[in-house]
Amino acid sequence: MNYKIAVLAGDGIGPEVMDEAIKVLKTLESKSDISFSFEEGLVGGSAWQVTKSHLPKETIKICENSQAILFGSVGGPIEEADHPKWSGCEINSILALRKHFNFFINIRPLKLFKSLNDHCILKESLIRKGFDILCLRELSEGIYFGKKETKEIDGQRVAFDQMFYTEGTIEKIAHRAFEIARTRKKKVTSVDKANVLECGKLWREVVTRVSKEYPECTLEHLLVDNASMQLILRPSEFDVLLCPNMFGDILSDEVSVFTGSLGMLASASINKEGFGLYEPPGGSAYDLAGLNVANPIGQILSAALMLKISFGLDKEHDRIVNAVEEVLSIQYRTGDIYTSTSSCKEVSTEEMGDAICKLLK
Repeated sequence: MNYKIAVLAGDGIGPEVMDEAIKVLKTLESKSDISFSFEEGLVGGSAWQVTKSHLPKETIKICENSQAILFGSVGGPIEEADHPKWSGCEINSILALRKHFNFFINIRPLKLFKSLNDHCILKESLIRKGFDILCLRELSEGIYFGKKETKEIDGQRVAFDQMFYTEGTIEKIAHRAFEIARTRKKKVTSVDKANVLECGKLWREVVTRVSKEYPECTLEHLLVDNASMQLILRPSEFDVLLCPNMFGDILSDEVSVFTGSLGMLASASINKEGFGLYEPPGGSAYDLAGLNVANPIGQILSAALMLKISFGLDKEHDRIVNAVEEVLSIQYRTGDIYTSTSSCKEVSTEEMGDAICKLLK
């Protein structure tokens, strides 16, 4: 069977790590009866350079005609943030894609590979059991999408950001959280601020109601400030972490530090039809672009996530994850996870991709 994928490599290290993800997919292709069709599209600063748009209509059309989007990264050097090529780049590209395709949920696996225990900032006693957290972040509402205004009152500027949530939106992501939890450890931890926010009260009420339809699952409620602490104190006790937009944004970044490097992470943004965009959340790391030193594992694991969620290829997903785990266990390391005090072998972006492909073969 053939699967059609839109490939948006973007800026910075995006093209380099994307090359390794495509290499991994082609290796899988050569060893199975599945095949992939890749169509590349311009996005971000690289698109502006050619079209004076961060998200050209041609790119949107490529995405609409695909079964999934494999996304790299966008953005440029901090010192050039005001240049037209980079000004508003993320808002005009990745956020615009989320809005265009109505992505309502972001799925971010937060797993500590055992061989990277020494890169985790937590005490060994806290990670002895390891952790495998799946963060589900609501993407379509919350304070990021409410009305925004700055105006002068009594001689000083006052800023307003409206936070809102509709009952149906909370129900939708809550059902998805419990459906996923049923396939894992059957536990959902819902994060809110129900003690002071009306949105938090509604969130907790709706999640509690939805939970009654999944009696085999356990539901735990945590206020966001307590959740940020408990994730540090007992990471191995979490399974599915269900979060409103802003809280999910913050907490997933907190836990990402525990995994050893942002370069290890994958994520998926999904709409109600199941169409998805898959990207590593580490950013464009423009200072590393072209040096062949970036960690491609986040992009490779994002491709694996695409196989599982969009295409239902669980076996192929597991093969990639197992190959990554094996490469790490034999001490292959890109610079972000390398330490000279151990028996690690420092490898380039391309060498890491080659090693994973070799194990897949």
